[in-house]
Amino acid sequence: MRGFSPAAAFQLPRCQLINQTISLEKKGCSGCHRVETTICSGYCTTKDPNRKLFSKAYQHVCTYGDLHYKTFEFPDCLPGVDPVVTYPVASSCQCSGCAMATSDCTFESLQPDFCMNDILFYH
Repeated sequence: MRGFSPAAAFQLPRCQLINQTISLEKKGCSGCHRVETTICSGYCTTKDPNRKLFSKAYQHVCTYGDLHYKTFEFPDCLPGVDPVVTYPVASSCQCSGCAMATSDCTFESLQPDFCMNDILFYH
């Protein structure tokens, strides 16, 4: 890679808590509501062994160490729709395997403040 040095990787921010705006949507409730939360973001060391036949390669990602949940109540929901949703708030971060149940493990995903309501559908 032109213009990239191995030392540049050490200048990336390490796995840490950051403030992030996320979007909340719920079927049966109007609008998309953005809230502030803390998430985990940053660089984790990765190991790729030379002898792949006898050892397993692992790639750690920056993910939740500890987290708790906050609630948000949508103001305008249809009758019979529970207006309350919960969202995660990271308390600490760690470098470990990606847990699909709590993390987005894709290479490039939707941004955390993306709203489906923002997409215009043409019929």
